[in-house]
Amino acid sequence: MVELSDGTVPAATVGRLPYYLRALRDLAAEGVDLTSSTELAERSGVSSAQLRKDLSYLGSFGTRGVGYDVESLASYITVALGLETEHRLAIVGIGNLGHALANYSGYATRGFQVVALLDASPDVVGTRVAGVMVEHVREVAEVIERERVSMVVLALPGHGAQDVADAVVGSGVREILNFAPIALQVPDDVVVRSVDVGGELQILAFHAATRAAAL
Repeated sequence: MVELSDGTVPAATVGRLPYYLRALRDLAAEGVDLTSSTELAERSGVSSAQLRKDLSYLGSFGTRGVGYDVESLASYITVALGLETEHRLAIVGIGNLGHALANYSGYATRGFQVVALLDASPDVVGTRVAGVMVEHVREVAEVIERERVSMVVLALPGHGAQDVADAVVGSGVREILNFAPIALQVPDDVVVRSVDVGGELQILAFHAATRAAAL
């Protein structure tokens, strides 16, 4: 267990740690043993000052004039993110997005395993996707208990998403990745990360319109 420098890490910093870890793993794959804050920051898409500030929340790293030990820092961030143990995922909603998520090849190297897939469509239930049998969403509570699911991904339309979330939370899951286009209502001890692709595109459209208006 990592002991944080002051017991807390800002949410924005937590959001950047995966990018630092990915950059460190890329460096390790290239045979790099030591890296500077400048190089690591550039690979992570942040400033050197931001990188150093973020890492300061975790502890003291790096040696002036030498840099960061790639393997040691990667291991530390892995533990800080809780990735030293495998997280078992269930994906609910096996449409186009659910299929893509189920077939994603990067889970294993990031500490995750898809152990359950669920859907309501009779055309999908009973089929196998990425080697996992799709079960009916009405069995979500039983599946979560049987497969010891610790995180759930909701990749279904807005209607019905809240009911599924209620069942998931009632089964003890406290971490949800939500692709449904609604704001889920959950207890305070449940963490929901929502991904709204349409919303992100609208933000890009705003910036494009602002740029065009300035010409």
